Order: sequence, then C-alpha cells, then structure tokens
Amino acid sequence: MPITEFYDEMTGDGGLVRPHYADVSKWLDKMSAERLDRKRAEAHALFHRSGITFAVYGEDAGTERLIPFDIIPRIITASEWSTLKRGLKQRVMALNAFIRDIYHERAILKDGLIPPEDVLGNAQYRQEMIGVAVAHDVYAHIAGVDIVRAGEGEFYVLEDNLRVPSGVSYMLEDRRMMMRLFPELFASNRVAPVDHYPNLLLDTMRSVAPAGQDDPTVVVMTPGAYNSAYFEHAFLAQQMGVELVEGQDLFVADDQVYMRTTQGPRRIDVIYRRIDDDFLDPTVFRKDSMLGVPGLLQAYRAGKVTLANAVGGGLADDKSIYPYVPEMIRFYLGEEPILKNVPTYRCRDEGDLSYVLANLDDLVVKEVHGAGGYGMLVGPTSSKAQIEAFRERLVASPGKYIAQPTLSLSACPTFVESGVAPRHIDLRPFVLSGKEVHMVPGGLTRVALTEGSLVVNSSQGGGTKDTWVLEA
Repeated sequence: MPITEFYDEMTGDGGLVRPHYADVSKWLDKMSAERLDRKRAEAHALFHRSGITFAVYGEDAGTERLIPFDIIPRIITASEWSTLKRGLKQRVMALNAFIRDIYHERAILKDGLIPPEDVLGNAQYRQEMIGVAVAHDVYAHIAGVDIVRAGEGEFYVLEDNLRVPSGVSYMLEDRRMMMRLFPELFASNRVAPVDHYPNLLLDTMRSVAPAGQDDPTVVVMTPGAYNSAYFEHAFLAQQMGVELVEGQDLFVADDQVYMRTTQGPRRIDVIYRRIDDDFLDPTVFRKDSMLGVPGLLQAYRAGKVTLANAVGGGLADDKSIYPYVPEMIRFYLGEEPILKNVPTYRCRDEGDLSYVLANLDDLVVKEVHGAGGYGMLVGPTSSKAQIEAFRERLVASPGKYIAQPTLSLSACPTFVESGVAPRHIDLRPFVLSGKEVHMVPGGLTRVALTEGSLVVNSSQGGGTKDTWVLEA
C-alpha cells in the first residue's frame, strides 16, 4: 500500500507555502506545463550533449542512460543547514576515529560497546591495515552521508557511504543547469554556491599528502570507462586539473608510486581512488584483478602514498555497523549525537529477527553489504508474494540483513508526466576530511520519480534535483 503521510517540503499546515519556498511557489504558479516541459527537454538535450550518463548493469536497453533531472529545486533554510553541517561534521569525525581505533588500540571493542565479531568478522575489515599510520589519522576523506526527513520534519541519517561515494558531479551539474535555464530564480533568491567543491576536494587531497611533500601530485584513479560512475571520475579529474589514471598507468618502485608519462616516470603522492579495496593490489587482494597496481599496498603501508579513501574504511559504512554510530560519537567525542539514526533491527540477533519476521509488512529490510537500492524489501509497497519470498531469504541468512521502520520520506514538488506532484526525496551531502573538515552547502537531492516509491537510487530509476541552501 502507498504511504500517504509525509512531510511536505514546500507546503505546511493548512496548505500554506513555507516562507523559504515562497518565490519558487509563485514562479511555479506562473509557469505553464508546456514551458516546464520545454525546459525539461532542453535540460535533457544539454545533459546528453555533455555525456553526463550513468551506466546501469544488466539493462537490456543499453549500458548507459541519463539520470533524470527534475527542474524544481529542493530548498533548505540556512538554520536547517547549520544543524545538518554540525551533525555531519560530528558524525564523520567519530567514524574516522572509529576506523583508526579498530586498526590500532581497539578501545571501543575492549570497552564492550561493540561486539568484536561484528567488526573483526566483517567483510570490510582488512587485517592488512592493522597498525598502519595514515596522514593526519584521516581514513574517510570523502564521505557521502544519506539524510532523510521524516515525521514532522526531523532529519535522520539513513546510511554512511565511506568507500567510493558517488553523485557529487550531478550536484554540480544540476546547479549549472538550473542557473542556465532559470537565471531569474537566482536573482530573487540568495542561494549558497557549490561550484567551489572541486577546489575544496583538491585542497583536501593535497593536505593529506605524505610528510615532506610541499607540492604533491594528485591523481584520480578509475577502474575504466565501463564503470557506472566513469563520467564522474573524468569530470572530477578535469575540474581539479589533475590526471585521470587507470591501474595500468601506475607502477611501484622502491615503495614509491609512479605514473607513466611521455616525459618519463612521475611520482604520485595522493590517489583519489574510485576503485574498491579488492581490486587495488593483485599481490594482496584479488589475484585476478587487472585494475590495480602491484605493490600499491606496500607503498601505502610505507607511508609513501596516500589513498583516499583509506583501505579498510568500508568497515564503518557497513549497515551492520551503522546502529553503533551514536555510541561512537559519545565514546570518541564525548558528545551527544546531533543527527539521529533510524531505529535499526539487527537480524543476526534472535530477538530482533523474530520481531522482523512478524512485521515484514511494515519494515524496510536491507542487505548489510548492499548498495544502490538492490537486495532490499520495502514491506508496505511489496506484494504478499514478494514478502514471502524475502522471508525465505531472511530465514536462510539472517546475518546478511538489517531492518528499519518504513519512514515516510519527505516529498518535494516534482515535474512528472502528470504535472507537478509530490515525490519522495533524500539528500546526500559530501563531507571532505583533511587537515580540516569542509563541505559545500547542500548536496545531491535524489528523487523517487515513481508515485509512492521510496527508492531514490539512480540505478532504480530515481532522478536528481538541484539542492538550494538559502543564505541567511
């Protein structure tokens, strides 16, 4: 059954438009459906011409498509963003402290705050990182934290993405598109800029270079053109003014990483890698990987190169670790969490599993290692047959799943085939951690374009919106 109760981002009690949406509401009232449709088609054509595509594996229709772009912005007030910014910084600092602790003292395990088996038996835990010192103790240099608004409008963290979080290129391109299509909206609204993100990213990368490197060389490492997010890899390299490389472009000599160039080998100090741990170094991880660099981990362990994000950091964004983040904040920072977690049931726990099996109709069940909206059940919008089929998978392998209440995600006006209608959204701000923590105002708003759907992932047919943070 569809979820009908949700927080409306634009309209409050009694159908009154919220003050920060006043200008956009008036603009929408003046816009005909025909003009909105023309502008949407123009955006589609411009995105297509620019090659802004996203590969979806297994689609019969082709390997690449455009992510649908919605031309009605999502707006966040300055005070809301202030709270989000403080909460995001707090959360990412605690996650960084947790990763460092696990590969060194393991104090949080010794104090019994997290069961050791949840950490040391986790698929993302890397023994190879035990005792490895990384620059400035930063492990999650780029974090994409998924935020949802539910209930009466309260923000919740849905999940943490610390391995190779994607989507920031769409945040930047969505803003450019809106400024091109509707400059009049920016003349009447003080929208905080986001176009300085590539500079912040490069500064962050340079700040965590190995000691003694005053003018470090940074590269972006991609698995190649067939990766689903290759456009973003190329885009960010171009925007930062650095080289885009594949594993075959690099080699290791005397524990130092070099890039092959027409002028000869060039030393590399920082690698912003968009490739999973398993494929980084075939001498340590997957022996069959043709994507990595033999000897890379040894150079990393020797402190001769920085990898962003750090090897083994995926431990902290695993969904089975997510329930413990509030306790991490208290343990490492001595603070109360500013942003709340969604209540979470760990299906490996017998009591939690019994509750989940008895309430599948009302819950969202996710694979702990899952991503992209795959391998999950949204109980209220699933058929009885789908629920029963998922029940069998859950009983067979309970440790692979967590479950959460089905949140009625907030909705924002969205231009769909039937006209302007509410569609459910989330927000992925991007947090950069180097010598300091930085973020640009807002992030990537993803929207579930299907009526009633709560799955916003682009791989599942979701779209994106420009996210406005209004300056005070």
